[in-house]
Amino acid sequence: MIQRIDLRGQTLSRRELLAVVPRAEVGVDDALAAVGPIVADVRRRGAAALRDVAERFDGVRPQDLRVPRAALDAALAALEAPLREALEEAIRRVRAVHGAQVPPEHTTRLADGAVVRQRYVPVERVGLYVPGGLAVYPSSVIMNVVAAQEAGVPGLAVTSPPQKEHGGLPHPTILAACALLGVEEVYAVGGAQAVAMFAYGAEGSEPQDGTVLCEPVDVITGPGNVYVAAAKRLVRGVVGIDAEAGPTEIAVLADATADPTHVALDLISQAEHDPMAASVLVTPSVELASAVEARLVDLADATKHSSRVLQALGGPQSAIVMVDDLEQGLAVVDAYGAEHLEIQTADAAALADRVHNAGAIFVGPWSPVSLGDYMAGSNHVLPTGGTARYASALGVLSFLKSVQVIEYSRDALGELAGRIVALAGDEDLPAHGEAVRGRFH
Repeated sequence: MIQRIDLRGQTLSRRELLAVVPRAEVGVDDALAAVGPIVADVRRRGAAALRDVAERFDGVRPQDLRVPRAALDAALAALEAPLREALEEAIRRVRAVHGAQVPPEHTTRLADGAVVRQRYVPVERVGLYVPGGLAVYPSSVIMNVVAAQEAGVPGLAVTSPPQKEHGGLPHPTILAACALLGVEEVYAVGGAQAVAMFAYGAEGSEPQDGTVLCEPVDVITGPGNVYVAAAKRLVRGVVGIDAEAGPTEIAVLADATADPTHVALDLISQAEHDPMAASVLVTPSVELASAVEARLVDLADATKHSSRVLQALGGPQSAIVMVDDLEQGLAVVDAYGAEHLEIQTADAAALADRVHNAGAIFVGPWSPVSLGDYMAGSNHVLPTGGTARYASALGVLSFLKSVQVIEYSRDALGELAGRIVALAGDEDLPAHGEAVRGRFH
């Protein structure tokens, strides 16, 4: 069902570790050829192109590309009480965590009259993408919207693919989550076309669209399929993007103290997302590896999306990696840079503090990835495909810019004038020096 990679008895360099860890083949480069014409068409024809592409890929031609307020209100009114309570609790916890992320302004006084301030300013407008493929993701609405709201972004727009079974609108639970969060600008647009709409804006083509259907944004965030990732690559530089998110992944670093059922359940929980999802166990325990394999067979057959799970577990992106000890295991998970890393070992908290590369770390047997997906308060929009080596989870900082404010007095500038002139002269930029010296003559 799942391959084994045996690294025991080997001393591997960083380059060799990066080459040996299992990876999904995302294929963003291949998708660029398909996505380029779509992005160009939306940029040129706006709403008319959005409707044509929706009809082609989503099987429905939306009448209302911008979701009417009445549809948002109706979706919220129809939301069942237990689900509404769950969404409200998730919002409360995510808001508490993200509110604490807002950095304070810093002021540095280098001398009398020499002050540099660091301000954090929210971008003016963001486009938040919520997928709508094999599952429904109201939790992704929360993760994107709350982070932007806590950053103080004044303009928020959400988009999610139109659903044929819902009259060309996004799934009702997505709409209800938007209404619960007070988001009124919601679009029934998915895929690469949604990224293009946010990056370039879109003029209307039908009376209900208005002259301008959607204004361009400054930053686009949210996970999506390979075509969404490819479109993000194309518009990077026109707008800021969070990441080119690939298939979801989990790595579990575990020793003989771990419960094999817990480990197997967690590997399956990510495998049910997508046939390309990656589930990786790293362990020095042969007994645990064998027990997890046996539990995977039983549990995968019993779960609702067993076909999808079995494809993911049997793919080249999933594996049980055998290591000599937890030290080698740490090196492997750091090379892998998992989106989600669980540590189920005897001293999990201490090991967690030594991990450099992971989108989110789940410590101990009672902190499963599912907790982070919904209720932990952390953000579940995380770097994938090893990008955790340099990228971070979505958060308040994703929507803030740092602005430096420099204020010097005459005397403070005068103390540095000669040194500025010396540096400017060495760089052969004499006018830089004159801009300072000229103020004193």
